[in-house]
Amino acid sequence: MSVRVGIIGVGVHGMHHARLLSDLGSAELSGIYDIDQSASSRVASEFGATAFNSLDELLLNVDCVTVAVPTSSHYDVVMRCLSQEKHVLVEKPIAESLAESEKMIEEAEKRGLIFSVGHLERFNSAYRSVMNTGLSPLFIESHRLAAFNPRGTDVAVVLDLMIHDIDIILDMVKQPIILVNAVGVSVVSDEVDIANARLEFEGGCVANLTASRISQKKMRKIRTFQKNSYVSMDFLAGESEVFTMNTDVPPPVIPNAVPQMMEGITYEKFSNDGLNALELELADFVRAVKDGAKPLISGVDGHKALEIASMVMKSMEVSMRRIE
Repeated sequence: MSVRVGIIGVGVHGMHHARLLSDLGSAELSGIYDIDQSASSRVASEFGATAFNSLDELLLNVDCVTVAVPTSSHYDVVMRCLSQEKHVLVEKPIAESLAESEKMIEEAEKRGLIFSVGHLERFNSAYRSVMNTGLSPLFIESHRLAAFNPRGTDVAVVLDLMIHDIDIILDMVKQPIILVNAVGVSVVSDEVDIANARLEFEGGCVANLTASRISQKKMRKIRTFQKNSYVSMDFLAGESEVFTMNTDVPPPVIPNAVPQMMEGITYEKFSNDGLNALELELADFVRAVKDGAKPLISGVDGHKALEIASMVMKSMEVSMRRIE
């Protein structure tokens, strides 16, 4: 039996939700609600769903919802959905504040409901191909650079872009953070447009993250260095490369040799498997609802990413005050 899914908010993200859910065999796209009723009607007509005139009316006709409204509305919308016993997938970041995030998680747990957060990059082929290969990073470097787009400049680049990499890094390291240092600059908006953060974890791992939304070229890469191996993940291409030192075969001493060409280093490339990350994310949510299972990305995961993002932003504020 298909799970009846409703979509709340059909802007850029919600439109993609509608397109993919309409073709997902395990789901039935049952309804759409947006405060712009013309947008609801247009998208519902295109994908064979019902446009509802109110959120409460939508909730009477679905089993679960995906929420793709502005972050400032996440708390109010999600809490209304949970109060009506509906499972929820909300786009990242989970909420505007940690207090709101905690209340949403508590409400879902109290009611025994699935609550997932849309940290899309966990489903990217680049990460999926290496996530179970025994990653144990000692140093991580991430770059997430985007060309300027007026959409999204109402929030700092940390919440717009960097939070993707924060979530991936937390999933890889799984250790408490003991120190955060960050700097940021406002260039074309009233919010921070370029940011750099250094995260230090218990156990010694260090992560250096850079995010910019005024770059000439797009880049979404994470590079990890650990004992005897180097992993490079390209989230734009959906590909990964792994270089592993075979300690049983010492490399020959060749002056000016290129390391990856040396004997004793194994090279593996994981190509893009062609699967759509958002489709996988939606399918994971529907599976969790149908089976009563835990989604890959829980509300707690979304809260942790927001917590570290908040620490980064506080550190940036301190740095900016020093400059002033």
